Amino acid sequence: MIGKQDQKLLMLLRQNARASITELARTLHVSRSTVQNRIARLEANGVIRGYSVQLGGEFSANQVEAHVSIKVLQKLTARTNAALEEITQVSQLFSVSGEYDLIAIVQAQSLEELSAVLDDIGNLEGVERTNSAVVLETRFRR
Repeated sequence: MIGKQDQKLLMLLRQNARASITELARTLHVSRSTVQNRIARLEANGVIRGYSVQLGGEFSANQVEAHVSIKVLQKLTARTNAALEEITQVSQLFSVSGEYDLIAIVQAQSLEELSAVLDDIGNLEGVERTNSAVVLETRFRR
C-alpha cells in the first residue's frame, strides 16, 4: 500500500513525468529530498516501472485508435500473443474475461493503415475472430 502523498506524487508524474523535482516538491509542499526519496522508493518497490512518451499535437490528433477484441484458440495463445507483440501498431494487449480472450489497443496513422492492421490481426494463426471499435474521441486519459 502507498500513502496519500505517494498517490498525489504518482498523479503528478502521470500528468507530466518530466516535471522537475523542485516543481513536484513545491506542488506537494515538501522538500526536494523528500520527493527524490519517495520517487526512488517507488521505483525500487516496482510501483514506478518506467516513464513513457505521450504523443501530442497534430501527430496525436491525426492518429486513429481502435480497441480490438480477439477470440483465440487456447492452444495457440502464447504464439498469438507473441505475434501481436510484433505488430508495432498494437500499443497495449490485455487478457480479459468474457466472450473474447484479448483486447488489443491499435494506433495507426490513417484509416487505411488501421484497416490493414486489423486484417493482419484477423489473419494471425490462432485468431478465431475479432470485433473492432474505432475510438471517435478521447474524453480523458491518465
